[in-house]
Amino acid sequence: MSKKRIEVPKVKLFSNTFSTLENGLNYASLNQKVISQNIANVDTPNYKAKKVEFKELLDQSTQQLEAKRTNQRHFTFGSDSQHPAVKTKSSFQYNHNGNGVDLDQEMSEMATNQIYFNALSDRINGKFNSLQSVIRGGK
Repeated sequence: MSKKRIEVPKVKLFSNTFSTLENGLNYASLNQKVISQNIANVDTPNYKAKKVEFKELLDQSTQQLEAKRTNQRHFTFGSDSQHPAVKTKSSFQYNHNGNGVDLDQEMSEMATNQIYFNALSDRINGKFNSLQSVIRGGK
């Protein structure tokens, strides 16, 4: 008697919204760390500011979605990287000591990042409140 394996379909309890919001929060957290590091090193000689590059990853993933491989011998599209890249801004020098940190720019980026993080936090909080309401039966 052979045993037949029954495949149970995976039930997706939540939509992709939670994972998308989580990825956004991870990006904002990494961005905050990089900006804080830049600000902390504003007086460090020859320090070059860093920046989180997420747009390139987004463009690559968009290209991956649109591109189709018709043969396994074809090259794959895009990159396998799933994380934003932290790159050094090497072409800028704002101080006579070779430092590449523009404090005003960094503070502006920090404020923008904080607004982005707060918006994502509010959105995910709203999602959890909706789930809580459903679980309680609308009460």
